[in-house]
Amino acid sequence: MTEKQFPFMPRAIPAIIAWMIVWILLGLAFSANAQSLKPLSSEVYLEKWKDEAVYQMAIHKIPASITLAQGILESGNGNSTLAAKSNNHFGIKCHGDWTGKTVKHDDDKRGECFRAYPDAAQSFEDHSVFLKKARYIQLFELEMTDYKGWAKGLKKCGYATNSKYAYLLIDLIERYDLTQYDEEGLKLIAEREAFATHSQQIDERQIALNPKKSVTLHGNRAMQISDNHIQYTLALAGDSYDDLARVLDMMPWQLYRYNEIDRIKDSPYQPGAGEVIYLQPKRNRGTEDWLQLKEGETLWEASQRSGVSVKSLIRKNRLSPKNPLPSGGKISLKWKVTETGQLPGWARTLFKASR
Repeated sequence: MTEKQFPFMPRAIPAIIAWMIVWILLGLAFSANAQSLKPLSSEVYLEKWKDEAVYQMAIHKIPASITLAQGILESGNGNSTLAAKSNNHFGIKCHGDWTGKTVKHDDDKRGECFRAYPDAAQSFEDHSVFLKKARYIQLFELEMTDYKGWAKGLKKCGYATNSKYAYLLIDLIERYDLTQYDEEGLKLIAEREAFATHSQQIDERQIALNPKKSVTLHGNRAMQISDNHIQYTLALAGDSYDDLARVLDMMPWQLYRYNEIDRIKDSPYQPGAGEVIYLQPKRNRGTEDWLQLKEGETLWEASQRSGVSVKSLIRKNRLSPKNPLPSGGKISLKWKVTETGQLPGWARTLFKASR
């Protein structure tokens, strides 16, 4: 066989090799994608959604075990088409009062209307609200620890058409020990109620003792109390920490430490006119859950504005060189946020209780 006999060969071989490489790469990509789409297990589903179920129990008094068992069963551990594409984990149909987004899906009939959610957490919330309709009101007469009664009650009230629905829920609850999350929910409910009572007592006490913010004078300096209950004054033009300490009968190191200024590096520190100068240590937490950052605001400036120490803000917001202060965003003043930047479920319940 010569090139003269088969003149196409020298040019065809590189083309064939190129196509082989393309198909190999496509095969690898498909294999990697298939692995990433591996169905979720019940254990993974529970780990992902247990906190949300406990939160829903604390707010709506629906057993977390029931919510989780229904989620596993209705969504196939979050793998169903409804869950994966529409974030609907509980198979809730549109019904006449639904005004949100919808999706068509085959169920008892072809092309039935189901609710679609922007995120799965909203599906959990809507599930709780859905069960508070008059149709299911008798369930709330049961103890929150009576998961068998809840499971049988859901079937009796017509939540599902499967004749074995109640037993399927009970089996899941017992197989995965889901009652442990009911215990967590009960603890959170107790903490929430205690927090609400305590907050009300504090509010009443503050109104009685501090009907208005007090302002006292020290020479020509106005001494005020911040919203976070820390004494402070405002800097005047030409002030320095060293000079102000003498005027206020304080030690210079106190002003540097209270305001988190490096005395060795920045002494003598001269604050700008109108800058807050704390005369007492800043707090470990604020009076509000969040602080909305101003454009270009530094962490130290946010600390001075909120009265929460820089160290506490770093810890609560998981800040680091790889996770810096969010520009123009908001930071948590009370609670340590989750890895996704949200308040933890138990903190959300306390926040709702205090409102």
